[in-house]
Amino acid sequence: MNGSCRRGDGLLLQPVWDMMESRRDLLASPFFPVAFSFTANLLACAPYLLLDAMGPRWPFFHRYKLKPRQAADAGTVARCLSRICCNHGLFIFPATLLGRASRSEPGPPEAPSVAQLLSGVALCLLLFDLLFFLWHLLHHRLPWLYLRLHSLHHLHGSPFSLTAQYASAWEILSLQLMAACGPRLLGVHPLTEMTFFLLNIWLAVEDHCGYDLPWAPHRLVPFGLLGGAPYHQLHHQRFKCNYAPYFTHWDKLFRTYRKP
Repeated sequence: MNGSCRRGDGLLLQPVWDMMESRRDLLASPFFPVAFSFTANLLACAPYLLLDAMGPRWPFFHRYKLKPRQAADAGTVARCLSRICCNHGLFIFPATLLGRASRSEPGPPEAPSVAQLLSGVALCLLLFDLLFFLWHLLHHRLPWLYLRLHSLHHLHGSPFSLTAQYASAWEILSLQLMAACGPRLLGVHPLTEMTFFLLNIWLAVEDHCGYDLPWAPHRLVPFGLLGGAPYHQLHHQRFKCNYAPYFTHWDKLFRTYRKP
């Protein structure tokens, strides 16, 4: 009876999980996480790149651009794409091989309930936010760390979507490790883990997109809990504030919060 009740809790997500399980050979491939991350990042960037390309020709959207007179040229876009490709091919792929070698157990037969998935994703985001905040603060407080490992990401004072992953190999690998550790430490369902990865990629792109759109997450979530693009762009301009990637509570607690 208890087993059937637990299965009923995940009934809504069970078809999704069954479909993923039927493609286990594909999902188990070491190429899948790299292709997944790369494709998800480009798809998340695509709408903002389109807005950048259209510029003032789409005045409704252009008025929400944080720096309307600044736009990335074709050379900057190509340079960012080249860096993203290199990071995925030369660093994320080998790291994925090592990760797969240490994790070979099959997934559970049952999907999580919607409540379990949402709570698990929220916990993963909160843990990642804390780890990134401490990592980020350390790299800005120690000049040699900043100059050698983090300064590349700050070449763009007015970031745009592709700059979310324009970073050194050390930074990319550190963020990948932080993102991977959270779900493992919390023991969430693989479907929850994949949902967290997707949301994490999209939020990172949204933070760097350069637009303060009315439907952006930080406008929809109440009480100023999320920072969003204006919050993170201020960090790229002033350096010594707004270190957390998504939430604002750690910056407020450490008195490094600056309101856009």
